[in-house]
Amino acid sequence: MLRNRDTSAASVVCFGEILLRLSSPQGELLLQRPLLNAHIGGAEANVAVSLAQLGHSVAMASVLPDNPLGRACIGELRRHGVLTDPIQTGAGRIGLYFLTVGAGHRPSEVLYDREASAFALAAPDLIDWKRVLAQAKWLHVSGVTAALGSRAAESALRAVHMARAQGVSVSFDCNYRAKLWERWHGDARAILRELASEAELLFAEERDLALILGRDFSDVPAHERFRTAAAAALTTFPRVQRIATTLRVERSVDDHDLSAALMSRTGLHTTRSYSLTRIIDRIGSGDAVAAAILHGAQTGLETQATLDFGLAAACLKHSIAGDFNLVGVADVHALLRDGGFTVRR
Repeated sequence: MLRNRDTSAASVVCFGEILLRLSSPQGELLLQRPLLNAHIGGAEANVAVSLAQLGHSVAMASVLPDNPLGRACIGELRRHGVLTDPIQTGAGRIGLYFLTVGAGHRPSEVLYDREASAFALAAPDLIDWKRVLAQAKWLHVSGVTAALGSRAAESALRAVHMARAQGVSVSFDCNYRAKLWERWHGDARAILRELASEAELLFAEERDLALILGRDFSDVPAHERFRTAAAAALTTFPRVQRIATTLRVERSVDDHDLSAALMSRTGLHTTRSYSLTRIIDRIGSGDAVAAAILHGAQTGLETQATLDFGLAAACLKHSIAGDFNLVGVADVHALLRDGGFTVRR
């Protein structure tokens, strides 16, 4: 496998499965024509690439097959500035997902094909976390990893526990994926709750929080649900300092309003709303927010400035095909300044 050996310099380590995404052309059903667009992705890999674009030293920890597909994934991550030495090889295949791209009032649809992937089959102690996290300040994981099966869930729990033991802060995106949990009848609530309890920074919408808290917030007025659910989570999880989410109003597949909210121990922060029309690709927009908020945490931005930066980064992701958000700090600040649409020369 390709390697780059300066992983010890990474201030953020992301852990999760790296995927090959195969999607229908815009406006077509899956295999309406015998043509698929290929992209590398996966929740944690998306965060890693975005952080690298924002100027951070970030490493990806994962497990891939030692074959041309696995090597292509590593090469793509390295091309975007991500350190890859923690990536291990193992028996099994690469995880896939198929995306039928929506249009108009027909929503997009994801079909997972991740059974018996090298990542899902890997032993939970395969990665040497003491070495990988030696210089890290943050570990980022998501609930997608835990949803893959009992081994992957144990691996995610081991990673966050090792991070806590080494004084590394944990960023956790709940990312509840019902189809994956239902496949192996995993106890999503118990496992996601344990992962959330180890985090300082939590990404979760009201429905995620309802699941892990075992509470129903449907009787709370819609505009107050995130505040109420997040306040309950902060009470339940003493380590969590901030909980962030995006808020989306969808008129059609490519006509949305997007805003964000963040609940901290000092109160609720909210953002302006952006109108998103003619969306190119929304996949990975939540990961773009996560990376941008980690950027704010790493660079000392105030909470409101961090949330505004995160939302602007997510808005820009909607204009980029593929899972990765390939914008830099200057691009985000240009949107925040409302720089307009004149061609930059």
